[in-house]
Amino acid sequence: MKCCPHSTRYLGVFLVGTLLAGAFALMNQQQSLADDKDARLLRHVVMFKFKETSSKKQVQEVVDAFCALPSKITEIREFEYGLNNSPEGKNDGLTHCFLLTFHSEKDREVYLPHPAHKAFGKIVGPHVEKVTVFDYWTK
Repeated sequence: MKCCPHSTRYLGVFLVGTLLAGAFALMNQQQSLADDKDARLLRHVVMFKFKETSSKKQVQEVVDAFCALPSKITEIREFEYGLNNSPEGKNDGLTHCFLLTFHSEKDREVYLPHPAHKAFGKIVGPHVEKVTVFDYWTK
């Protein structure tokens, strides 16, 4: 059976088209992955169990000092905090949770040794019995 010269050309066009479509799809996938990385947020969760010897006023001073950090450290992109109200009883004595958001690990690297964060550590240190810190990436 003879092959038609036109069918060879069509096969070549088909293969080139398929390769181009595959390359385009791969480029889109790589761009999507890059976009996903840019869209990710680094969450920094800090939870405290305060000492029984710390007064409500002292605990509030710690909370106020923590809440002041975003105005002193521009790398903190978002901030929120709250008190535990879970009915499950699995908080292991942790009562206060603070959630900080960073856009990059580099931002967190600026935050951790920042003088305002170090000063906060001196305020919180005498009043905290237990600290739990957990960081994770999210979209």
